[in-house]
Amino acid sequence: MAESSTESGVAGASARREYERRKAKDEEETRAKWGQFGGLAVALVDERQSTKAWDRGAIGEERLGARLDALATDDVAVLHDRRIPGSKANIDHIAITRSGIWVIDAKRYKGRPELKIEGGILRPRVEKLLVGRRDCTKLVDGAIKQVDVVRDLVGDVPVTGALCFIEADWPLLGGAFSTRGVHVLRPKRLAKVLVEETAGAVDVAAMRESIASRFKSA
Repeated sequence: MAESSTESGVAGASARREYERRKAKDEEETRAKWGQFGGLAVALVDERQSTKAWDRGAIGEERLGARLDALATDDVAVLHDRRIPGSKANIDHIAITRSGIWVIDAKRYKGRPELKIEGGILRPRVEKLLVGRRDCTKLVDGAIKQVDVVRDLVGDVPVTGALCFIEADWPLLGGAFSTRGVHVLRPKRLAKVLVEETAGAVDVAAMRESIASRFKSA
């Protein structure tokens, strides 16, 4: 029983709005700077990287959202773009299965996601998430915070965090891993995991309503 986009929220909606806001502001500044040549300047000037990043992020959320929506049944419910209460931050996607809840952060980054482990016997063990050569460990920190927020609401129901990298340089086989309890994986693998979570006593419909009432559409 699939849900309508109105009930579920619209994947990437808040990122898309922010991109359009920034794009309009940039164009307005360009037109003001170039006067009668403003229209030509807008057509020729490249978008700022900071503005383009919002478009890139929105596309990633939209694509993952479409894949997750295709999984929606009585055993899997999906919510998109949910505002965290008391915060300007949002959760990209929340999936509810019979086994528990998944808090999913969509990322559209270039490079291969890898787990780098430093330290060990004589030094504290430190896990780092690298994407290409970039240290993206802060993404794990953010995912853990989102999991904690949802866990505070649902109590004893298992809550799992996931960072899903769209269009990353994943190897042909494997590549998925977890760090500090957060799963790092590609969309296809995430979809497989969710549809296999059929063992459990979670009332999917009731839990969906409870989460949707607390985490409104962004």
